[in-house]
Amino acid sequence: MNGTGAQAEQQAAQYLRQHGLNLVTQNYRSRFGEIDLIMRDGAVLVFVEVRLRRNADFGGAAASIDTRKQQRIIRTAQQYLSTLANTPQCRFDVVLTDDAQGKQMQWIKNAFDA
Repeated sequence: MNGTGAQAEQQAAQYLRQHGLNLVTQNYRSRFGEIDLIMRDGAVLVFVEVRLRRNADFGGAAASIDTRKQQRIIRTAQQYLSTLANTPQCRFDVVLTDDAQGKQMQWIKNAFDA
């Protein structure tokens, strides 16, 4: 990952921690793809996609999470869950930013369903 993307992920993790979530792991990879952040929101396991877009010509950060990307995230999450003894309640969130320094964060809870 490039430095700007890693910086955006760090800022997103910090933002979510300030809102009460706890980091479980970062950059979880499987053969299906990668999940930027896995966090806990109470008893709920939250799979977080962080999107940084400096240029909105193609719809900005939110538009970059198409159905194909969602399916890769879901398959990767299923792989992660298969490693756990008990399957917790889960959700998929997205943190959007147009600024790697985290000045303009938008947190979308339950951004898509598995």
